[in-house]
Amino acid sequence: MSAPAPKSTTQTDRSQPGTRLERALVTALLLAMILLPAASAVSRRMLGRELPGASVLAQHITLWVGFLGAMLATASGRHLGLSTLSLLPEGRLRGAGHVAGHAVSTAVCALLAWASILLVRVELQNHGVVAYGIRVAWSQMVMPVGFAAMALRFAWMAGQGERRWGGRAVALAAGAAAFALGVPAATSGLVTALVAVAFAAFLLGAPVFVAMAGIAMALFLGDGGASAIAAVPTATFDLVSSPTLPAIPLLTAAGFVLAEGGAAKRLVRAYKGLFGWMPGGVAVMAAFVCALFTTFTGASGVTILALGGLILPSLLEEGYPEGFSLGLVTAAGSLGLLFPPSLPVVLYAVVAGAPIDRLFIGGFLPGLLMILLVAAYGIWTGVRVGAPRQRFAAREAWRALWDAKWDLGLPALVVISVGSGTATVVESAALAATYSILVEAVVFREVRPLRDLPRVLSHAATLVGSVVLLLGTALGLTSWFVDAEVPAALVGWMTAHVQSPALFLLTLNVVLLVLGSVLEIYSAIVVLAPLVAPLGRAYGIEPIHLGVVFLANLELGFLFPPMGLNLFLAASRFERPLPSLYRHALPFLLIMAGGVLAITYLPAITTGVVHVVGR
Repeated sequence: MSAPAPKSTTQTDRSQPGTRLERALVTALLLAMILLPAASAVSRRMLGRELPGASVLAQHITLWVGFLGAMLATASGRHLGLSTLSLLPEGRLRGAGHVAGHAVSTAVCALLAWASILLVRVELQNHGVVAYGIRVAWSQMVMPVGFAAMALRFAWMAGQGERRWGGRAVALAAGAAAFALGVPAATSGLVTALVAVAFAAFLLGAPVFVAMAGIAMALFLGDGGASAIAAVPTATFDLVSSPTLPAIPLLTAAGFVLAEGGAAKRLVRAYKGLFGWMPGGVAVMAAFVCALFTTFTGASGVTILALGGLILPSLLEEGYPEGFSLGLVTAAGSLGLLFPPSLPVVLYAVVAGAPIDRLFIGGFLPGLLMILLVAAYGIWTGVRVGAPRQRFAAREAWRALWDAKWDLGLPALVVISVGSGTATVVESAALAATYSILVEAVVFREVRPLRDLPRVLSHAATLVGSVVLLLGTALGLTSWFVDAEVPAALVGWMTAHVQSPALFLLTLNVVLLVLGSVLEIYSAIVVLAPLVAPLGRAYGIEPIHLGVVFLANLELGFLFPPMGLNLFLAASRFERPLPSLYRHALPFLLIMAGGVLAITYLPAITTGVVHVVGR
């Protein structure tokens, strides 16, 4: 699963004039988000008190950034979804699938806009205040506006080819017809049909959030009529109550700025200087530098795209077999997912209600184990093929390390600020974003503040928008599951049929591995974590251990055929057929699977460090 390739900036501006204003606004809001928590942390250290209202303002700004980013993602076609439409033969069939997917997206977003208006009307009567006289209802206004804008954009994008206006008319008609569903309560047959339509649209490439919101609203429609669908945007707005939510856009912005600023080249040089003298040193370098880069970018596939062109030629020049080199770069693209400030860890903590700091602490040794296993295989291969070892040059290693000191300082900043209690998780994320901007704009001058920074931050916002909408609509679907007591029924069935915690963990590994290869990682977290967490409690699995096992399996799912995201990205990046990537990645899949099993059945790897640090 992946997001469709983005359009060029020029094309987006011509087809969607409003995107320029949206990019300017989302850039300003992201900068405000960065300044508020960072200034609050400094104020607490220097003046002994936080900035009043800073944390709650940051939470509400996250909602605005999320919806503006989602609007940009709609305009550029970068929502998270299946890329299956390209599998259909060109012609009428693919064109019909394109129109159908966009028509359903238009209808779902139109209904979400209407349901959000219901939410705003209720809040206007409550007169709630965010801070400094800003009313809660004013903050909520971005929801109906954002959903309505997305509905119109989906309708506009439904048109293509010679019959573009016909496709747009079909999508607009679907949006209008959606309001005919305002019946007291839908019949079970209608609910089943609507769920089937939403799922079919998902298979045709409609965004994941559209499918989940459509299914959730259909289920609520069957229970309580048209007004009940307001539960979906209500769950989305309830995200604001999560104090750690602002860490998502802040860490995303930090990672995008570092990636834009040439951190990849500096890290490759530094790690080559440190490990080049070892047997298999270049392979070790590849494992470690990819892992570190993934901590910045959150295992979103950026590692393969950004580092592949640097690392693959280095491996081939040193005499490593091409198949091994391709497999290593493909596998290493997901290493480092468990280290701070990785976004999937933050997202899991938000969804499952787990403490972020303990998740990062518990994930350190498991994450290091996965890297060492891949690096060990690289050493063995380097020795076997006789890869040359460069002489250790202390001066060059020191210079390379010194040049990369600012890049290496970001994860250190997050770990030290959170671990020492100097800053909260959100404040630490804001400090990381501030740090990355200063380093790339002032120290290295690779990111120009006026020309490059708005573009980079708007690109980061598109990912944030996709994740926030995904998270909000998934919570809406989860709320229906809770009302229908689905988690309780699942726990009851599992405990009745699977008695052993060890067997439960094995079953969990298999399910997560398969689903992790089919679902994009953010989708997998928001859909599966609310169901897995109560099962873990029923079997007495320590929550931090369960979270690390969950994320480690998703890390492995990036390599699991036939749909593992890293396999698709590597095949595209290096222009290789998918079956060859399956074969080259298989040894790494087996090696990392051994690491996941060790993490699963040796909980001390995770909990031991947590207990030691907790003392």
